[in-house]
Amino acid sequence: MIKRTLLFGNPAYLKTKNQQLLVRYPDDELPERSVPIEDIGVIILEHPQITISNRLLDLLTQKNVVLVTCDQQHLPTAIMLPMHGHTAYNERLRHQLEASLPLKKNLWQQTVERKIKNQLAVLLEGEGTPLRVSNKMLKLSNTVLSGDTQNNEGQAAAIYWENIFNIPEFTRGRKENAPNNLLNYGYAILRAVCARAIIGSGMLPALGIFHANKYNAFCLADDIMEPYRPYVDALVRDIIREDTMVDELTPHLKQQLLRIPALDVVIEGKKSPLLVAMSRTTSSLSDCFAGVARKINYPDYGSGSVFKA
Repeated sequence: MIKRTLLFGNPAYLKTKNQQLLVRYPDDELPERSVPIEDIGVIILEHPQITISNRLLDLLTQKNVVLVTCDQQHLPTAIMLPMHGHTAYNERLRHQLEASLPLKKNLWQQTVERKIKNQLAVLLEGEGTPLRVSNKMLKLSNTVLSGDTQNNEGQAAAIYWENIFNIPEFTRGRKENAPNNLLNYGYAILRAVCARAIIGSGMLPALGIFHANKYNAFCLADDIMEPYRPYVDALVRDIIREDTMVDELTPHLKQQLLRIPALDVVIEGKKSPLLVAMSRTTSSLSDCFAGVARKINYPDYGSGSVFKA
């Protein structure tokens, strides 16, 4: 079943009864609306005048639903996740804590390889990507060293952002011009989905394999979401092709970005929604930490053999 992503952008009262999320809007004379909690994957709270019951919060965490809160600019600022998402939490956490540095470097190598291959697939899906660009990206994806010591990821990013949107002098950055606002919002949703999957696989989002900022509570999520970023990039590219007015992140644009958890993703030839695929990825990562697997199951955006790892 495809889990739903719910966005609340107006004042609302949220509570629960009989395993249902009940919604009532202050100025709405209609009866309360309900959604089965088991059908929900992500909830985004955008308005400061939203009241939510503690019982509902408890049930949402039990069902591994991600709750995202936003600031006055409607940008995600916090994620609420369950403390214990897996029955073998202690064992899996111990494996994560004891992971060796060579293993982490190998896992990061796999991550960067797949990210660059997916970026290349997105570029080739576009219009008029020069052959020299695709050849350079392919070479970078095939020459990633353990730990990416030559920073192939950074080199590929410079080429990628120069070519993906066909926008002169486009610069990728959180505070740069549009469509960075769409990318920031999309990545925040993706990060929440990834953190949910990490918790569900019995690991801590704060302990990364590459990212290690002491102020970052989602280092592992930032690692594992990297090969998934191109899916967001491709969606944003499709949006700006249809709507050139993207300077302001309107409700219409947000609704399109809320499709991210339901995007089709292919892992080892099997198609599934991104929300489900992310759990396959984090489960395989946990197996790598436990020593029963050597490869992370990442999505393959490209369908040609040139993109296969």
